[in-house]
Amino acid sequence: MGTSYERELRSVLAGELKGVRAVTRSCSELERAMAMRVVNRPFLVVRAPGSGTEGTGDLLVLRGDLCFQVEVKSSKTDRIYLSGRTMNQYNSLKEVGERCGLQPLYAFRLKGVRGDSWRIMRVQVEGLTGKSRHLSRSIPKLPLTNRGVPHLNWDAGMPLHRFLALVCKSEGVKSI
Repeated sequence: MGTSYERELRSVLAGELKGVRAVTRSCSELERAMAMRVVNRPFLVVRAPGSGTEGTGDLLVLRGDLCFQVEVKSSKTDRIYLSGRTMNQYNSLKEVGERCGLQPLYAFRLKGVRGDSWRIMRVQVEGLTGKSRHLSRSIPKLPLTNRGVPHLNWDAGMPLHRFLALVCKSEGVKSI
């Protein structure tokens, strides 16, 4: 769904100041401050080559305390319905997430929106532990259609600046 958006999100998650400034240009000061937390607690972000290896998503996001895979989608409309190849991607993300104890996420960029144009949603997986389990409780899962099929609804997702504030909270310094 566009490698430029994968690169944009990779730059933000890696804590690159230029990337964070670019995506928060039309955000409020509070939203910008929340997003800027990633500059102090960046991730190592690896882009999967081509369309990605089955189940890895487009980005593999790593830091000492947290790891998750991200499938990046973009659209001019606020909903993306999964079917065929995109449903296979979803099922693979879910299977790998459960097998490896990872929380798969979707990052949905709505084109032509001012402010925070990214939304984060999670794939519901079983067996998460530790920080991944805590994270899964805070991020909205993909909503279901009337027929029970997961889909991306931009309005139902967590804004990127809130997600970054959540995953980049200070660890807190303990005194000895």
